Amino acid sequence: MEYRQEKKIEQALCAKVKASGGVALKIVSPGFAGVPDRLVLRKGRANFVELKAPGQKPTPRQLAVHRLFAKWGFPVRIIDSLAAVDAFVWWLEEGDAS
Repeated sequence: MEYRQEKKIEQALCAKVKASGGVALKIVSPGFAGVPDRLVLRKGRANFVELKAPGQKPTPRQLAVHRLFAKWGFPVRIIDSLAAVDAFVWWLEEGDAS
């Protein structure tokens, strides 16, 4: 059940990012466990996104990778609801207006 909820959130993210003029690329990284699920590219900006079912938390390995990415200047957003997808896409659009 949790997988289906996460998949629904992931599909919404991809569709809404695309509708806003961007792309949400699936990240597959053999040999480097814990990388975020998606790389969202829009208007010269790159954002890493970790997708979770509602109420679920990243694993310790994922959190370690998130800290590493943040240290390198690439924070990871955690999205666990359709409302969070909407907020993220709004942030992408508003950030481009400034």
